[in-house]
Amino acid sequence: MSRPKRPPDERGERRLAATRDGAAARRVNVAQVQERYTTGARRLASQSVTGLARTRVTPNVLTVSGVSLCIAGSVVVWFEYRAELLAFWLGAALFLVGSILDILDGALARAGGKTTPFGAFLDSTTDRVGEGFLLGAIALVFARDGLDWAIALAFASLAGSFLVSYTRAKAENMGLKGDVGIGGRAERVVVLVGGLVFAPWGGLPWAIVFLTALTWLTVGQRVWGVRSQMLRGRAA
Repeated sequence: MSRPKRPPDERGERRLAATRDGAAARRVNVAQVQERYTTGARRLASQSVTGLARTRVTPNVLTVSGVSLCIAGSVVVWFEYRAELLAFWLGAALFLVGSILDILDGALARAGGKTTPFGAFLDSTTDRVGEGFLLGAIALVFARDGLDWAIALAFASLAGSFLVSYTRAKAENMGLKGDVGIGGRAERVVVLVGGLVFAPWGGLPWAIVFLTALTWLTVGQRVWGVRSQMLRGRAA
């Protein structure tokens, strides 16, 4: 004798649907917050370069100046054994200013109608240079302190930050949206500067731990985002 089929657990289905809706809402909220402060930063950058756009200063000048300051900040960080507080804080300031110039070069190009393919190529290339130099300097600091695990994480975060940029470039080259994820350049700059500021009190290794997790999570988000777009395209 066959048993009668159980009626569907409507209460369980409602709980599952509510859980899914809640997770989707949290993803939307994070994306909305990120979009708001990114849009606000771009608007502020555009307003800042309005006067500069009327001069003969080119975006490439800001790009080269920005990466030069980031490299200078990296060199200063390496000398932390001579004056720890000064080296970390001055290095953080130089890297922050250099990163801000990197934001302003794109705003200047758009505001002054000075966008060029080479300028875009130079900008994306120098982004990797400045971040790579700083993470290299931080790895040398860890080596001096005998923190082998932190050296490994510094290299992991370097690889992750490069892949964050590569996955976006590759996706956009395929005609897909590639700027998803929570660990863009602005977020990575904030983590690195914060780590340097609190480095005299032992905060730098933990900032690199967080940066490693952030970059690789973002890589995963972008890979998943590209896959989802491709599946939707096939379904359509």
